[in-house]
Amino acid sequence: MPGTIVGLYTAEAAGEPVMSHAEVEVVAGLGIPGDRYATGRGYWSDPRWPDQELTFAAAEVAETIGLEPALLRRNVVTRGVDLDALIGVTFRAGTALLQGVRRCDPCGHLDSLTRPGVARALRERGGLRTRVLASGRIAVGDRIEPAALTPRTSPATASETASEGR
Repeated sequence: MPGTIVGLYTAEAAGEPVMSHAEVEVVAGLGIPGDRYATGRGYWSDPRWPDQELTFAAAEVAETIGLEPALLRRNVVTRGVDLDALIGVTFRAGTALLQGVRRCDPCGHLDSLTRPGVARALRERGGLRTRVLASGRIAVGDRIEPAALTPRTSPATASETASEGR
């Protein structure tokens, strides 16, 4: 799963140019404050789609179709990670805890913002939609890593720990 964050982007409203950031704050249940989807001003803003808190795209995919990664209009651009492998996975990006939900294939609106055929070229590799499970900061250069699991304490270990504390 290791990968690196190589770009962070937001836009204030649908169709507005994306702004590049060195780091962003992400908020659980919301996404990036001020981004079009956090404020409900995105092209695809609809309460029926709660899984667009944060969107990811792979720089390698943008390069294969001849686009600058920012033109994919995703919040987070990565390098070196298979985004499809993160579907259903809880992972960390910076200090934020995220969960991959589903693919983020673009609609035809992206063609109108770039060039005809881009949405079709990105079918089944347009990125990843995620939920923000725990708020945090994400910066360019941060690694994408599996979330550390807290080991369960067995009953024997718990009683040994309690008796040591007497």
